Amino acid sequence: MTELQSALLLRKQLAELNKNPVEGFSAGLIEDNDLYRWEVLIIGPSDTLYEGGVFKAHLTFPKDYPLRPPKMKFITDIWHPNVDKNGDVCISILHEPGEDKYGYEKPEERWLPIHTVETIMISVISMLADPNGDSPANVDAAKEWREDRHGVFKKKVTRCVRKSQETAFE
Repeated sequence: MTELQSALLLRKQLAELNKNPVEGFSAGLIEDNDLYRWEVLIIGPSDTLYEGGVFKAHLTFPKDYPLRPPKMKFITDIWHPNVDKNGDVCISILHEPGEDKYGYEKPEERWLPIHTVETIMISVISMLADPNGDSPANVDAAKEWREDRHGVFKKKVTRCVRKSQETAFE
């Protein structure tokens, strides 16, 4: 996969998302001249603690995309077991392809070149609705999610949702 092929694929995916938007998120370039850095707005899924939130994140694609996965980082504060305190998203679909040296994930759960921005975002929205507490990036959030989901955890998420609404369109 050449850098040109990678850029053309990203341009095609962006055009497809603009032509046929997918419910739950929108995507665009951070800067018009850089196809490798995208900004996404994720709408907190209905019937979850994140409902009503508008969460901004950045996707940074490697020059050999789709052979390797992009990195995803929430810019908006979010309290979630699978998002570290710096905002980096930790889900299987974004992990480098191949065998997991820790034996936790099957190769087919990790990055595959058939994935697109749409499949990534659907996975992230699903992650918001159903955190994986067994493999946390934020151990404190995972502990609260397991032990006090409707107390301390809910309060922190509600604060993030409210803040996301206030800052969504800055």
